Amino acid sequence: MAGNITLTMIKPDAVKANNIGNILQMINKAGFKIVAMKYTQLSKAKAGEFYEVHKERPFYGELVDFMSSGPIVAAVLQKENAVEDFRTLIGATNPAEAAEGTVRKLYATSIGENAVHGSDSDENALIEANFHFAATEMHA
Repeated sequence: MAGNITLTMIKPDAVKANNIGNILQMINKAGFKIVAMKYTQLSKAKAGEFYEVHKERPFYGELVDFMSSGPIVAAVLQKENAVEDFRTLIGATNPAEAAEGTVRKLYATSIGENAVHGSDSDENALIEANFHFAATEMHA
């Protein structure tokens, strides 16, 4: 599946704002197949582990607090060129800079509360998918 998957998390801000269905509809319309999905909540420890790569960055603590503040929807998406196509669909991290019609332009409120996570590389997509899902939970 490498190269053909990406991981997304619909973040607590978008879940709280009842945008799960709208975001999933955009994902489907963009041609992605959902091969695994769960509604869950990350503990602070799990959020810290997921974002370990950012541990030395000044926003790490705030990010961990935010990502453990409420439920999320984690999903593995499949499509050719999945990582790049999904990052195009979600738009820039800063919603003010995101292209019109992107997920973040429509549903994010700030750089910190930017509605969705998307893997940044094929390698990280596989790591992140395996963080949230067992192989038996992914159905390509």
